[in-house]
Amino acid sequence: MLRFAPSPTGDMHIGNLRVALLNYLVSCQKNEDLIIRIEDTQKEKNIDGKDQEILDILDLFGIKYTQTIYQSQNFKFHSAMALQLLHEKKAFSCFCSDNWIAKKKEEAKDANVAYSYDDACRNLPAELVIDNTSPFCVRITRPDVSIQIKDLIQGDLSFSENDVDSFVILNQDKTPTCDFSAAVDDMISDVSLVIRSSEHIKSAPKQAHVRHSLGYDKSVAFAHVPVLLNENNQPMGSKDEGWSVKALLEQGFLPEAISNYLISIGNAPAQEIFTLDQAVEFFTLDTALSSPARFSMQELKNINKKHLLELEAKELSRYVGFADSEIGELARVFLEDVFTTKELKSKIAPIFAQKTFPSELTEVISTISQIIKKAPFFDKYEDFEKYLKDGSQIQEPLFSQALRYILTGTKNGPELTKVYKYLKNYIGEIVK
Repeated sequence: MLRFAPSPTGDMHIGNLRVALLNYLVSCQKNEDLIIRIEDTQKEKNIDGKDQEILDILDLFGIKYTQTIYQSQNFKFHSAMALQLLHEKKAFSCFCSDNWIAKKKEEAKDANVAYSYDDACRNLPAELVIDNTSPFCVRITRPDVSIQIKDLIQGDLSFSENDVDSFVILNQDKTPTCDFSAAVDDMISDVSLVIRSSEHIKSAPKQAHVRHSLGYDKSVAFAHVPVLLNENNQPMGSKDEGWSVKALLEQGFLPEAISNYLISIGNAPAQEIFTLDQAVEFFTLDTALSSPARFSMQELKNINKKHLLELEAKELSRYVGFADSEIGELARVFLEDVFTTKELKSKIAPIFAQKTFPSELTEVISTISQIIKKAPFFDKYEDFEKYLKDGSQIQEPLFSQALRYILTGTKNGPELTKVYKYLKNYIGEIVK
């Protein structure tokens, strides 16, 4: 069993989508189920509707899964597991205030040492615990030995007892912490492999410690995917262009192209352009690099253009508001200069829109337009052009400038010969 565990606290970003894609590929290769676990335990940070938005994006990208689980539905199991640890003296009640913990962290910072909880409440006498009316959290007892993690991407990792610490498993309001709930939920769902971002490496030994403390002896493998770097070689954050999947889609990137690029980053696929089904055949975690990978918007644009060029003409036309092969071929002509469907639509839309012309060309355009309205149908552009030139007696370059505005609504663009080939049946609609 594999799982993808997003939080409904904001837009899905491309780093999360990348992890979802890799989980899907490996689940297909292993012929194992993939579940989606919405990690909604931090209710004050949850945003209404983001859970469904995440699921809609997964569906749009062709990521198939067998079940959707909401982590908050497992609170009863988290509480039961915490109580078990308390009974077995593998966890303890901690009455240290938030201010006291903050003070200790500041002292560690001033001393230039890593903060570690001092286990002040670990061995409190039972009578002090029972009679204490102060708010308390529950901490798991730190391990006695270092914890070894075998990571399929990062290699063998070792964490000391202080790296794990006596960390909090239930908050003062008795809601579970992220590491504790994730470990318990992975046990409940029988997860065998956790593929996630390398940002979460420090959570791996904590979750392994929880499972071991609860007597869970099944091995859970990890594969921590390197973080994406922006074009300044810094970890990508919410302010980076293209960080949100929704933003990329709104900019006119195809889901197929985004998937293609995210799977390619940090890997060496045998072919540049591929589908998700094809990726299932060649992708292996062994090819994933252990170092961060750089995200390039230009590379994504190039891949997106190639995916657009491979679309059938009628399908391509749908992205610019038509269902016509001729318009699809016209769009293919304009793809020489653009990369996304949004850019492409901005090229096609002016052709059929109400046009505004430069004042210096108004009279010339009016003359040519009147001739076009009365002209017979011409199959070849050369015949169409000759008819207009003969009828208007307008010379170059003024004639071509005016005709380009009439046909395309813009000053620059592809050769009119290429444009006319696919617009000739629409002349009456274009020149009104």
